[in-house]
Amino acid sequence: MRIAVVGTCASGKSTVVAALRQRGFDAFVVSQEHSIVHDLWNHQNPDVLVYLDVEYQTVQARRGTAWPRWIYDEQIERLHDARSRANVIVDTGTLSLDETVARIIEVVDPPASSEPR
Repeated sequence: MRIAVVGTCASGKSTVVAALRQRGFDAFVVSQEHSIVHDLWNHQNPDVLVYLDVEYQTVQARRGTAWPRWIYDEQIERLHDARSRANVIVDTGTLSLDETVARIIEVVDPPASSEPR
């Protein structure tokens, strides 16, 4: 299963992908926030699309520098299609890395039900 991960700069894409790969998942970052191609995320045929959501204030705190609001807003616009089609949206500003990865895994690899169907 191929997992594409998108989000704004400083949303945690590389960190989350590294953690998913360590757990055996075929995950990759898509720099959709830098592309005017609205469906760049779909060009590598992912099975699952993950959108990492993060507030502007969190991006600024993570970068440790003044990050222009207009850049963040532009990235949000470029990510509109991906967000609307995402299989899972995770707010990385409120969750730890482990919690973020666990939420993604819940969607892409849910535990088998113990109840008979």
